[in-house]
Order: sequence, then C-alpha cells, then structure tokens
Amino acid sequence: MPTVHLLDYVAGNVRSLVNAIRKVGYEVEWIKSPEEIRNAEILILPGVGHFGHCLSQLAAGGFLEPVRKHIESGRPFMGICVGLQALFSGSDEDPKVPGLGLIPMRLRRFDDSNKSVPHIGWNSARSTSQEGSTSTTLYGLRPDSKYYYVHSYAVPYEAGVLEKEGWSVATAMYGEEEFVGAIARGNVFATQFHPEKSGQAGLRTIRAFLTGQKFESFEISPREAEKQDGLTRRVIACLDVRTNDEGDLVVTKGDQYDVREKDGINSGGKIRNLGKPVDMARKYYEQGADEVTFLNITSFRNCPLKDTPMLEILRRTSETVFVPLTIGGGIKDSVDTDGTQVSALDVATMYFKSGADKISIGSDAVIAAEEYYKNGRKLTGKTAIEQISKAYGNQAVVVSVDPKRVYVNGPGDTSHHTIKTAYPNAQGQDTCWYQCTIKGGRESRDLDVRQLVQAVEAMGAGEILLNCIDKDGSNSGFDLELIRDVKAAVKIPVIASSGAGHPVHFEQVFKETPADAALGAGMLLGKVAGGRY
Repeated sequence: MPTVHLLDYVAGNVRSLVNAIRKVGYEVEWIKSPEEIRNAEILILPGVGHFGHCLSQLAAGGFLEPVRKHIESGRPFMGICVGLQALFSGSDEDPKVPGLGLIPMRLRRFDDSNKSVPHIGWNSARSTSQEGSTSTTLYGLRPDSKYYYVHSYAVPYEAGVLEKEGWSVATAMYGEEEFVGAIARGNVFATQFHPEKSGQAGLRTIRAFLTGQKFESFEISPREAEKQDGLTRRVIACLDVRTNDEGDLVVTKGDQYDVREKDGINSGGKIRNLGKPVDMARKYYEQGADEVTFLNITSFRNCPLKDTPMLEILRRTSETVFVPLTIGGGIKDSVDTDGTQVSALDVATMYFKSGADKISIGSDAVIAAEEYYKNGRKLTGKTAIEQISKAYGNQAVVVSVDPKRVYVNGPGDTSHHTIKTAYPNAQGQDTCWYQCTIKGGRESRDLDVRQLVQAVEAMGAGEILLNCIDKDGSNSGFDLELIRDVKAAVKIPVIASSGAGHPVHFEQVFKETPADAALGAGMLLGKVAGGRY
C-alpha cells in the first residue's frame, strides 16, 4: 500500500487518524527525527491540545525547519486542528510562541459571552467560492455535511483576505463568529476540524487529499443551498461497561446504579448483559451517534494498568468507529499491581494512546473541588484535571457530576445555592439544592453542584457530563431545571445525562434548555441521531 508519514510529537490520540488512513487504503509510518522528513512524500501534522505546547515541542525537536522545507518542495502536506493553526504566525493561546508563519495572521479565542467555549461538536465547512446551484468541493468537503471540531481558538474569517493570497477557504459559523474551517493552496491542505473523527464525511476528505482530488464540481439541491451553518447539538451513546459474574466484559444498565436483573428466580440476579462493548459501539456509530462514551464501572484491580481491559476495547473500537470516544472510570493516581505509583496523567495517557479522545473524571473531581475551596480557591497544579488539561488541552477533560436533590423549606435553611422547583416533594417543599455525591452516588458530600462545576472549570475541565441520581434509570426525561441551572453557572459545554427513556426527551432537552449535548443509552439513538453526513 502507498505510505503516509505522520509527525510524532506526542499529540494525544492519533490512533484514530492512523486507523482512518488505513481505512482509505494507505499505510502509515512515523516520523521520529527531523532527518526522516526529507524522505516523506506525504506528510501529515496532527494536532491535539495547546498551540504553545505543540509548537514548542516541534521547535525543541528540530522539526520546524524540515517541515517548512517539505512544504516549499511542493510535496503534499496536511495539518489537522493545531496542525492547521501551526501554519499561521501565532495564537493568542500562547502569544510568546510563534507559528510557522506561512500565513501572516493570528488565532483568536472565541467570544464566550453568549456561547460555550471550547467549541465542541459538529459544524460545517462551507466553501467561500460556492455560487448559485453549483459548488466546487475542496478535498471532498460538502455543504450538506458536518465535521467534528474541538477548539477554543480559531482564525477569524475576513472575506477575500486569504483568497487574495491564493488560498481556497471553507468556513464555519459559531454564534455570530465566522472562522476558518479548512484552507488549501498548492500542495498544502489543513483542517481545523478532525476528519478522522468526522465519520464518513471525514473519511471522504482524507481519501480526497491522499489521492490528490482537490476539486470536484457538483450540483447543490435547494435543501442543501438553504442549509444553515452552525454548531449542531450532539447525541451521545453511553455504554456502561463492567465484568459480569463469569468475568466477561459486557455493556450493562440498571436503575439507581443497580445493574443486576430484578427477576432473581429466573435470572439468579445476574449482571444485566446488553451486549459486547466493541460491537455495540460500532452499531451506535453506524446508527448516527455523534460520540460514544464508555463508562468503566468495574475497577479491574487484579491486572496491571497497562493491561486494563478498557484499553483493548478502545483499541478495537477505534478501528471501526470514527467519531469521538470518551472513557471514564479509574482515571486517578493509582498503584499498579507491582507497587509502582502511577499518576492520573499517566493513566490518561494510556487511554489516549489506545484511542480515547477525552477522559472523564468523577469522584476525584469532587475531592479536588473540596480542596480548592478549602485552600481559598487557589489552584495547586497537582490535581488530575490540571495535569491532564495542561498536557492535552481542556477539551480532553470531561468531569462527570452525580448530584441529587435535597429539599428544604427555603433558601435560608441551607448555605448552598438553591432553586425554586416546579416539582415539590411529598411534603410540599418547593425549594431544593443539588448535593454532589461520589462513589457512584453512594456517598454524599457537603458540596453543591454549582460549587463543583465552577471549581472544575477553573481547574481546566473542558466539559461537564451532568448526571442526576434522582433521574437515573427512571426513563422520565432529563432534569431540565438542573441543566438550566448548571449552564448558567459555567461557560464550558454541558452534556445532559440521566433519565432519557424516549426520543422525545432529547427533543425536549434541546428545545427547553441550552444543553450542548445529550447522552443516553444506545438503544434510543437510532431514533434520534444521524443525518450529519
């Protein structure tokens, strides 16, 4: 097979990119030294996380000048996410670190006054040269397709500026801001989005670049011509994974975190088995799930961390599932079976290398938040959230929150933030606060949900997975009051979770709250997701 060279500078999850390249018929070789770039025909620079970290790593490794020479030679070059950003002169994310300077423009942070930042999810990449009923695709990009973005900084689009320099441009809208989604000129192609995480649309783009099919004209239907740009709400498939009584990994589900069958006579109270994790993840991807989340609800204490079964699940899933993968459970400072101390960052790194795009932290985030307030809201730099977000970017860190309602007579009865609810309890109390819990809801803490989400946002979390113990397993719909309250407290995206039992519940949460995404059991997703390609 023909070969593509990838520049290795420790960029988080690149396994999915390797799998995507192989999927379209190419082999991958890694560039591990500057000298090897001269032998690369096709060079791809993947980027995950922080602009300054990426460019500093490239500079320290002596890669910047060889990359410039590769581009100047006319050989194909592709940049992805921070790989696109590296082509510009600099970024406000780290003003002291220069980019390659191929384009004399800077990246700016999204305005978060009326929208969530980071910008996470499926958005457009529409060519600025589109006219009337015909369009010219730029490496397979189509106006009716959506692509997966995850970033806080972008290149603002100024009409005609890049085009005057010979660049072909595709843009996207986030709120009122139009930014560069992809650019191409000569042998150079770069995307702000992740094509390897953009499903069939992304695979089409990778294939077009590798085969040199830069432009292709096609007719635009009236529906496509009128299609609105902008970020779509995400529908996320959640798979709770644990070992069953026979020691096999299965996807399970339960009520109030109880995953055993209720009919003890016929089932023997066994672990509820919904299927095999890898097979189910592929099924939900094919049905149109925007992301897949694995929640490890088994400790796997009896095996070395490097052999944790979830690592193999991620490796196998990333071979056939080309949307973002999140893994939660067990990502904390640990002691391996041989007594070796392993940091949360090291554990997260193992997951990223195995195919995860994001990691989810639960109970440890609550403990970290308690320490944050105890220390006068001072950051230590030592928490798992801070360490992982510094290394891989805040978009790689999700905090899973498990609150429950506590009813009181009025706001004066508690020091915690309260809401007036439309759903009083049996005693008629219509005021409540949301108490945080740990250990799967089994232990309550003297911390409310607003305190928690604001603390972890300050630490560097990029997203909140908002569960609700009162709703878990109820199939009665999401806790809309909770979602609205948390969204009002933070600027980062919030994923609604717990309670979905019918497709209408997804429609309801998106119409009645500003939730950025909604998560549910996979069996629902074929009815509520899909259509993004």
